[in-house]
Amino acid sequence: MVKAICKEIILKKHYLQTSEIETIYFGGGTPSFLTNKNLQLIIETIKQNFKLHKNIEFTIECNPDDLDKEKLIFLKSMGVNRLSIGIQSFNEFQLKFMNRAHNAQEALNSVKMAQQLEFNNITIDLIYGLPNTNLTYWKNQVKKAVELNVDHISAYCLTIEPKTAFGNWHKMGKFSPINDEVSLLQFQYLIDELKKKGFEQYEISNFARNNAFSKHNSAYWQGKHYVGIGPSAHSFNGKERQWNIANNYKYIRAINNDETYYETEILTKKDNFNERIMTRLRTKWGVDINELKEISHKSYLAIEMIIQKFIASKDLQKQDNIITLTPKGKFIADYITSELFII
Repeated sequence: MVKAICKEIILKKHYLQTSEIETIYFGGGTPSFLTNKNLQLIIETIKQNFKLHKNIEFTIECNPDDLDKEKLIFLKSMGVNRLSIGIQSFNEFQLKFMNRAHNAQEALNSVKMAQQLEFNNITIDLIYGLPNTNLTYWKNQVKKAVELNVDHISAYCLTIEPKTAFGNWHKMGKFSPINDEVSLLQFQYLIDELKKKGFEQYEISNFARNNAFSKHNSAYWQGKHYVGIGPSAHSFNGKERQWNIANNYKYIRAINNDETYYETEILTKKDNFNERIMTRLRTKWGVDINELKEISHKSYLAIEMIIQKFIASKDLQKQDNIITLTPKGKFIADYITSELFII
């Protein structure tokens, strides 16, 4: 797999047609599980084939149980300067329910150890809306997260998808999903409490203080171009979208045999219009009406009345031609977005 990834890096070296790479993100899996030797091989291949910005943001997703002093020192030596640590919960029962390999103490220790080794840009992931939880449980989770003194917290609601472990367990009656009202209460508490602690909700699921916004994810939400490497990875150069084979074996075989390992879609005006709404409306920067009109004035006219409806219901707000979600609208962001899509 590592050799295939390195070969794809070389194949994609001219995809972006840009002078410098401003962010690198190792994720969509657990790259911290890789050996130092394999990580080094991938990182060196990137450095040999791309020019990196002097102030690059280099993030790697990590599981708490994969992080020890040796691994952290190695990552720092390779130029990694941002850690995304998948804590998910500080509760032993919930960690076992989610089949996480780490325990609550390892979750705490991994962050503290990284801080001691001067990783100053750390984000942690939490999950709310878990079965058998209530607002008291969630208040304790948020309290522990804040006490870690990190400047970025991401929180996602548990979703139960078909053909996943959770989906199968739910189908077999092994657990019941949390009540939507309780999940909503947990989300509202998160927003309110983090605001008190100096965090800004700059995207639906992301909170930062001291301007510690994720440069990589912000670039994606703002429609900037990116290249993705590995199985299932997506790439975007402004004109077309590319996505790689998801199956690991088929991906490796195609790369090794110099066969096509991805599919390509040329984006239409409608695609670009919907994409602009989908990515930017989720953020504090919002959607610029003038940009929507530039893409397709006809499409904008088709949704203008819908926008006015959501402004009247206080789910959207408009200032200087920028549309953003109101605090109320953030709770139904997916619904609002779907209503604004051009079909």
